[in-house]
Amino acid sequence: MTTNRIAHVLIHGRVQGVGFRAWIHHQAELHGLKGWVRNRYDGSVEAVFSGPGEMVEVMLKACHQGPGSSFVQLVEPVEGADHELNDASGFEVRRTV
Repeated sequence: MTTNRIAHVLIHGRVQGVGFRAWIHHQAELHGLKGWVRNRYDGSVEAVFSGPGEMVEVMLKACHQGPGSSFVQLVEPVEGADHELNDASGFEVRRTV
């Protein structure tokens, strides 16, 4: 039996203006994950992934690589945050905060 997991991360580096959110959206859907991704005004990308633990782990590893035009410096876990999934049925791109 697979255990579900939720991961909330901030991704730092050259991650805006390079298709990072669209790439994350595509990867998350390929792995059957729920959640969301959004740009932040500080230049980072924030994402929440929810689904089978092994698929969330695969997604987190992928975040360290990113799409070809990006440069990821750090994938920082956000502990104890409200994940705001609101019974999400899929994966969405949210507006910048």
